[in-house]
Amino acid sequence: MPQDVVRFKLLGRRRETEALDRVLREVRDERSQVLVLRGEAGIGKSALLDYVAAQASELRVLRAAGVESESDFTYSVLERVCAPLMRYLDHLPPHQVNALHVAFGEADGEPPKQLVLGMAVLMLFSFAAADSPSVCLIDDAQWIDRHSRQILMFVARRLDAESAALIFAERVTEAETTLPGLPELAVGALQDADANALLDAALPGPVDARMRDRIIAETRGNPLALMELPRGLSAAELAFGFGGQAGGPLETRVEEGFRRRIEALPADTRTFLLVAAVEPVGDVLLLWRGLERLGIGPEAAEPAEAAGLVTVGAPIRFRHPLVRSAVWRRADPATLRRVHAALAEATDPDSEPDRRAWHLAYATAGPDEQVAAALEGSAGRALTRGGQAAAACFLDRAATLTADPKERARRTLAAAWAQLDAGAPARVPDLLAAAALGPLDPLQQADAARLRGKVSFMMNPGLASVAPLLDAAARLRELDPAAARVTSLMAIGSAMWAGRLDPNAMRRAAERARDLPPGDDVAGLFLRALIAWAFEGPVAAAPALAEALHAFTDSGEFVLLWLASNAAMELGDLDEWSRITENAIAVARTTGSLSILSTALTYRAGAVAYLGRFSEAYELLAEAAATGEAAGLATHQVTKVIAVVYQGRERPALDLIESIERDAEQRGMNRLHGTAGFARAVLYNGLGKYPIAMRAAQHGVEHADLGLHHWAQSELVEAASRAGEQDVAARAREAMAAWSRSATPWSLGARSLADALVGPDDEAEEHYRAAVGHFAGGGLKLFEARAHLLFGEWLRRQNRRAQAREELRTAHEACTDIGMEAFAERARRELLATGETVRRSTVGAPELTPQEAQIARLAANGRSNPEIARELFLSPRTVEWHLRKIFGKFGISSRRELDAALSAR
Repeated sequence: MPQDVVRFKLLGRRRETEALDRVLREVRDERSQVLVLRGEAGIGKSALLDYVAAQASELRVLRAAGVESESDFTYSVLERVCAPLMRYLDHLPPHQVNALHVAFGEADGEPPKQLVLGMAVLMLFSFAAADSPSVCLIDDAQWIDRHSRQILMFVARRLDAESAALIFAERVTEAETTLPGLPELAVGALQDADANALLDAALPGPVDARMRDRIIAETRGNPLALMELPRGLSAAELAFGFGGQAGGPLETRVEEGFRRRIEALPADTRTFLLVAAVEPVGDVLLLWRGLERLGIGPEAAEPAEAAGLVTVGAPIRFRHPLVRSAVWRRADPATLRRVHAALAEATDPDSEPDRRAWHLAYATAGPDEQVAAALEGSAGRALTRGGQAAAACFLDRAATLTADPKERARRTLAAAWAQLDAGAPARVPDLLAAAALGPLDPLQQADAARLRGKVSFMMNPGLASVAPLLDAAARLRELDPAAARVTSLMAIGSAMWAGRLDPNAMRRAAERARDLPPGDDVAGLFLRALIAWAFEGPVAAAPALAEALHAFTDSGEFVLLWLASNAAMELGDLDEWSRITENAIAVARTTGSLSILSTALTYRAGAVAYLGRFSEAYELLAEAAATGEAAGLATHQVTKVIAVVYQGRERPALDLIESIERDAEQRGMNRLHGTAGFARAVLYNGLGKYPIAMRAAQHGVEHADLGLHHWAQSELVEAASRAGEQDVAARAREAMAAWSRSATPWSLGARSLADALVGPDDEAEEHYRAAVGHFAGGGLKLFEARAHLLFGEWLRRQNRRAQAREELRTAHEACTDIGMEAFAERARRELLATGETVRRSTVGAPELTPQEAQIARLAANGRSNPEIARELFLSPRTVEWHLRKIFGKFGISSRRELDAALSAR
């Protein structure tokens, strides 16, 4: 590239370079930084990465880039990022070292769990940063393979106190960012003055002012367009706006400009560029070997390098990804096959069997069983590395090269399963349609039906997925009874989520499940319990649910955690709810299962909220969201709404409730309407707006949602009795009486409270005291505090002021400690009515972030920094840095003082 153009590469980028300079200053000051540069193609993102590399010359600089043709190769980008860091392997525990070796194809073993691999890469960054401040630059992030992206985002969210930075450059597309939740810096168009200056450097000569204005307008301040579109055009051609080629998207026109420059090169140079474009890693030795087989020498590269299209080095770098695209698009199919064949021949079949198979696949015009079998072998190796997406692509291509219809259908079906496991359910229906064209045996047909149902459940876990799941279960009935039972449970789960959208859906699903062979496994026990729940009602189903829940606790089959948690909620068994979620989190952390961990954290947050630990609930939800993002999973807001409505802040609570209701409508998950009714009832009971609370609770109980309907009934008893609607309250009391047969502290306490609110006054005191006792015995601090409040309010109405004050003071203190602001205010107003002066509660304790609070609690419990780091997926250095901040906030100097400081908070 001419030197006069180089000087203008960062013209007009003062804002961006200052932001990047701040990043480097933070890294030099031992603080981690993460930044995503986002902008359209050619806007200057790569130039900004070059700027960082130049400014960080004394630091360790790691560079990698996503390549479109490699976006399905598992861990391809991660391997390039980690290659310079592998010398720190000796610092890692053996299971992390093994995970890295398996992921990068250097060893055989079980597919690495994402958490284990993520921690391994995080520790590599941490040890490398301790040795020398590091900056990792990743270009074209939109093409990073899915598995690399998940691990890099995991690391990005957990880098904190290391001298390290991760800077991504991502092209803006119609799709959402591939790096959600990370700090962004938008890279926009150049201002007109800067655009004119850059155009001066690129123009072949003087151009009329009106034509200049037209060129500036057409390029929209895009630096690459300003530098590349005028190349090779005369002043006369430019007079009509880049040779009269003003139409079409700017990106396409820039690529067309590169294509014109490529066409002007010698034939051997064009072939050199095509080989370089097809070989995405930039392996110079492989490139030369491939060219040698095509009869082309290294001198063919010189004209392309002189034209500024490519830089020959280790690795080879294209001027811009659009150059690679232009090279690729201009090649005819026969030439592409010839280039792939040369690269396949040049690739070592022992060290790089998968890349060789990939090149052979695209060098083959028609069916070829030998190549198809090689691709299937590559798919198997990809699966051992945890690369479902790569396996799916290998299998899909293998199927297209398979002549035998039966084998083609089998490989296509296997590709469909791999796509589902890779988290790409939207790609499955087309593959299933292709598989259906071949002869599938009965088991394969049932397998395809089950896959179709699972896809429907993942994409829309509501009414639409019930029918396909039931169809799959019916097909599997004789062929695989265990799979049929699990599939039927998913169908009932879909009906459960559909809720009032189709009140009979769960009953229909249970009716179909009745015909399945019985089983004594956990799925079979749950299936019998849910069939009983649908046909005989909650009371009759309670013993079967309790049996299934007990079996689940001992089995460790955490794929059914969602069902076990709802069963515990249905029974009102907070002890079991807490136990299974705590166990699931421990197992998920040990095994590295992100999907189970995200689910377990969310359900665990609900359990600890009812234990009166809102801060811990929020911490768990924050971790669940981060874990879910790392796993590519969405986390629902149901648990969060419990804590928010109990805090009693009306506007934030209503915003969240309305968000849940919108989600219910958009996704057909009408169970969320029951959640919204319950949440509104809690909110308005806390605020003392009982008629509104009653209507909301009635909406919540319109449909019997498994695990939730008792919650709304409890709120309805209080709201209706206080609103003077005794008939409504009495019916809700009957529901509480039925629930109490499960004999858990929660259900017994709810019944006693309902009896106190609705029954005779001369029995109320006994019931209030019984309710307090049941809730206290079960650790249900939320309900214990509310029972004290209701008892105190009743005593005041009985004109027993001294006793009322005692109960109300207890309620006020408990509600304040927990964070139940609206209920605390209710207690304060009642105390004022008894003649006692009570100040509004104020918060004077230091504010800790959710992560700081988690670290503080674990440290207070005696965990060491490495132990905390392992549990929270952080580096020990980050834990140490957070502890210093926590000590500063509390004004303490040692871990011994933490417990007292947290208790005071």
